[in-house]
Amino acid sequence: MGAVDISPAAVLGILLKHAGIDIGVAFTAQQDAVLWNIRLPRVVLAVCVGGGLALAGATLQAIFRNPLADSGLIGASSGAALGAIGLIVLGFAPIGQASIAVAAFVGALVATFFVYTIARSEGRTEVVTLILTGVAMNAIAGGLIGLMNFVATDAQLRTIVFWSLGSLGGATWDQVIPVAALVAVGSGLLLRLATPLNLMALGESEAYHLGVSTERLRLQVIALSALVAGTAVAVAGIVGFVGLVIPHLLRLLMGPDHRYLLPASPIAGAALLLLADLFARTVVIPRELPLGVVTALIGGPYFLFILVRTRRQQGGWG
Repeated sequence: MGAVDISPAAVLGILLKHAGIDIGVAFTAQQDAVLWNIRLPRVVLAVCVGGGLALAGATLQAIFRNPLADSGLIGASSGAALGAIGLIVLGFAPIGQASIAVAAFVGALVATFFVYTIARSEGRTEVVTLILTGVAMNAIAGGLIGLMNFVATDAQLRTIVFWSLGSLGGATWDQVIPVAALVAVGSGLLLRLATPLNLMALGESEAYHLGVSTERLRLQVIALSALVAGTAVAVAGIVGFVGLVIPHLLRLLMGPDHRYLLPASPIAGAALLLLADLFARTVVIPRELPLGVVTALIGGPYFLFILVRTRRQQGGWG
């Protein structure tokens, strides 16, 4: 769907044509170009970004044993954006286009470890400290990004606005293929951690006595989540709340078992981001809403709902 009308039959004909099969369906060269070079890479990128952010959120919630944790709230997304924007403003790209993805990963990793280190006290991670440290990290990153807005050139400023608001509009096959590879590797390694994450739900001491190296597991989850979230932010900018909303909804629907929750999270995250992107690019045709705005309008109210619901169930945060 979009500004250029392409029927389902024409979509099928175009896709099969690129696979070397002609089913005799008529379509124009414009429809072929729009579907294959613009919409399909965008759909694949939405699947990678939405699925990766949802899985990263699910594993972070598991390792922190906190349903409010996700890559955005604990600073990974803002750290990734800061790393990528810093590289753009400096004009430094030692390894070409991959430089931005690497900078985003490093930024996400540093921010997440910073938040985790401060929130961890006497062998446990404090929920309130985790959230507040994430807020502080996002504020620091936001301030530094604002400083870069001040010193950036006009061309760089347009790119920075893209990072700040989030978009899939620039998707190309050259961009999608490495992103899909990195997200697939990080997600595959995270999916293998379902059983130890189930044991972590019993408590760190119990998991340790059952054979789980808790500190090693925590470092694995943080590093892999930073890889997935950093890669997603590097290509789509800041897309908030996907990693918060999806795991929480799935946990309500199918329970807390990570053997089922982790595989379901990327599927649901991909579906949510596809629908959000469809809304973003069709509701005000021919213009396009920023994707981050749409996900924030969905996730913000739901985050407030989680806060109120958790406070009522626990009788407060103290």
